[in-house]
Parts: sequence; C-alpha cells; structure tokens
Amino acid sequence: MKKRILGKTGLMVSEVGFGGEWLERHEEEEGIRLIQYAHSKGINIIDCWMADPKSRDIIGKGIADARDEWIVQGHIGSTWQNGQYVRTRDMNYVKPAFEDLLKRIGGGYIDLGMIHYVDSMEDWNTCMNTAYIDYVHELHDKGIIRHIGLSTHNPRIAKMAVESGFIEMILFSINPAFDMKPASENIETMFGDYDDQSLSGIDPERAALYSLCEEKNVGITVMKGFFGGNLFDAARSPFGAAFTPVQCIHYALTRPGVCSILCGYDTAEQIDAAAAYESATDDEKDYASVIASAPLHSCRGQCTYCGHCKPCPMDLDIAMINKFYDLAVQQPKVPESVLSHYKALPHTASECIGCQSCEERCPFGVGISERMAKAAALFGI
Repeated sequence: MKKRILGKTGLMVSEVGFGGEWLERHEEEEGIRLIQYAHSKGINIIDCWMADPKSRDIIGKGIADARDEWIVQGHIGSTWQNGQYVRTRDMNYVKPAFEDLLKRIGGGYIDLGMIHYVDSMEDWNTCMNTAYIDYVHELHDKGIIRHIGLSTHNPRIAKMAVESGFIEMILFSINPAFDMKPASENIETMFGDYDDQSLSGIDPERAALYSLCEEKNVGITVMKGFFGGNLFDAARSPFGAAFTPVQCIHYALTRPGVCSILCGYDTAEQIDAAAAYESATDDEKDYASVIASAPLHSCRGQCTYCGHCKPCPMDLDIAMINKFYDLAVQQPKVPESVLSHYKALPHTASECIGCQSCEERCPFGVGISERMAKAAALFGI
C-alpha cells in the first residue's frame, strides 16, 4: 500500500483508509477482524466520528496490537446522549465524550483531533468563539491530540479552515457527483437530486479548495467517496452510469491536496476490492471515460487530471503541468512553492511541440496545447 504525506502534519497515511461508520452493525469480534485484516493490507488510517460505545470499542480493540502503527481521526463534539448520537459544542457533553473516546481507543492520544462536522457559518462561529475551541487547543498543547483537523461537507467552511493557520488537515466529502454540486449549508441539498444543470462541470469553489489545500500544504482525507454506493449502480448514479470502487478511489486521489480516501467495509472482500487500487491498471482506474460517455454529465473543457492525454512524444506529464498551472493562476502571483515543484518536473510546458495528439485522447475536449503555451508563459520555462 502506497503512502502519502498528510500535509503539514508530516504523517504518512495509506492512500486507502478505513471509514469506521459501518462497524456498529457488526458483531464485535467480526469488526475487530475487519480492522486487523485491513491493517494486514497496509491500511493505517481510520476515522472514528461515531459516538456509540460499541464502534469505539471495536476500533480500540482492533488497533490495540499495533496502536502506534495506526493513525486515528477522532472527533471532538460527537457525543452519545440517551442512546443517540448528538453533534454539539456544549462542553458539558463535549469533554466527557472525548475522554470516553480517548479511553476506548487507547494509547493515551489521538493522532488527528477533528473539529467535528462544521457545515454552516453559524456553527463555525460557535466553534471558533467559545470554550469549545479553547478545549481543542488545550488538548493539542498537552499532546493529547497530536494534530488539529476539521470535518466538513461545505467547501466554504473548508476554505476558512485551511486559511485559519492552525487547522492542519481536513476531512472532506469528495466523489465525481459531489464535485459538481455548489456549496451549501444544507447537507440534504448536496445529497439530493441531480439534473443536467447540476452535472455541468466541477464546481469552481470545490476546485479552488483543492488547489488551496495543495498550496497551503493542508492535507485532505476523503469521506463519502462512493456516494453511499450509489455510484456503483447505473440506476442510482446521478450520471446514469456505474463506476467501480477503483475508479472512485482514483478520482479522489487525483484531486490536488488529497492524501487518503476512507472507505467503509462490511467484508474482507470489500477491503480487497479497495486495496486492489494499488495494483490496478490505468484502464481499470479510468473514471474519465465513464463521466464523458455518461448520458448525464459532464466536465466539458475542464481538465480532471485523469491522464488520458498520455503518452506525450516529449514525455510531458500533462496532468501534473495542468495541476500546477491551475494552482498558480488562482493566485495574484505564482507561489514560490508551486514554481519550485513545476521546475522540478523532468519536462516542462515549453517543450510542447503542439502536435495535439493528446487532445485527440482527451475525453473532455480540453485545449491542451493552448494550456501548455499558457503554462510556459506563466512559469517562464
């Protein structure tokens, strides 16, 4: 299993991770075996947003024999009240719920202390201007949480988190369908119906968020990468076409800033299907053809960094050049970090000979040779 650096945390996380929300429906021993099997496949990051004692116990026991090898996303503000999950910033509930998490997970620390589920400006203001955020900083100062993260479905909230300076990573919902929905404070709107207008291309705010995360070195871990399984079924997919798990994983991992996608598992076979990403062929990873040929789509004219443009006779990494170009043009001045990464490429855009063979292969009709000329002019090489 390949690993990526999770932004400024410096932690090395497996490209495919473990989303724990399905554990509650398993018997304890079965859930423990699933976690241990995932670890045997090289998976080393697990999310525990759940407040129920059963799920927390399963995770704690599942990772106990290799606690220092696991990276745990533990959520602050996810509480269990009268047998029900409640998201709250009320410290009468927040503190005991986190102490319970700490005890059940074990080890005396949580790797990624997550500001739990902030989707609205009102909740952001509550989090940032009350005793809640003081508690988060206190946990961090004491080393009880080693890094501060935040989970959200709203790109506007995620952008503020990135710009805060102290939030080191975010947990964000990413899949081909969600990326075509505009920002909303209402999660039901995001998960609701799709139509021709809502599938007209990647939402600019979401694309800008991913670029900002890359620029600021704020790592992204991904939730809801499979849209609850809807993307696997043409009848339920907003595109009217089915994706595979490998295609969904590849889509998430090709977004700028993304380090790991956290998948939910019911069986060892599902873990195998996700882990198979690491040995998948380019054809098996190809999500772009699904989007481009779907009856409802599309990303026409937008580079999705899918790699269909390969091979280039000049051996240009066109997708990576396009990523750096998109990162740079969103800033008043080309960031030094982006420029240095661009210059480190074995071949730069100025080497493009304008043959346009790549454009014949692009499923989205991107004017690649023109973009290469613009990139060469922008970066000066």
